[in-house]
Amino acid sequence: MAIQPRPQPLQAFLDAVKRGFDEASPREETKACLERVFDRLRHPVESSAPAPARVPATAFLEGAIGPAREAGGAVAELADRLRQLDPFLFWRARGGSEAEADLSGPDAIANAMVVGPNGVEDRKDVWVGLSLVPPGVRYPDHRHSPEEIYLFLTDGRFRHGESGWFTPGIGGSLYNEPNILHSMEAPPEGPLLAVWCLFDARQQ
Repeated sequence: MAIQPRPQPLQAFLDAVKRGFDEASPREETKACLERVFDRLRHPVESSAPAPARVPATAFLEGAIGPAREAGGAVAELADRLRQLDPFLFWRARGGSEAEADLSGPDAIANAMVVGPNGVEDRKDVWVGLSLVPPGVRYPDHRHSPEEIYLFLTDGRFRHGESGWFTPGIGGSLYNEPNILHSMEAPPEGPLLAVWCLFDARQQ
């Protein structure tokens, strides 16, 4: 039986993610990971998506989309595609600056899996997701075995390995090698919104 095409809002969002990374003029390691991710995404997977859900931090989403739309280009298109996809997303809360933060409180971060485990397209080999960090909140340090790339739709700070804090900027991209410790932090005046893609070479 033939696999059905992806729903239009999902495919349009993924296409916009690809264009956003391409316009960011990524470094070679970012570009290579992007190619691996989207090579897998050429083949949709039939799945049942979880019911859409919101968490408190999603109240910041519209404010986070605004700077990207004002920036123009591929990042603005991505912001519009995210707005169209948002009604289908299952957002989850996680602790902010402190791992034990109240998940219903102001420090709770919102994460949404677009493609990946329990995502709109449920699969294991590649993940595409979103993190929405409330103003002034730091995403806890973490690491994982799959390599990862980020595309930022807002300002904010990032740190990985021994890099110290730096600011990728709106439309900026970066690469995380497997198992590197990393974190990000929203500025005091507004939320941080980022798209991330993970490629797990162990999953075929």
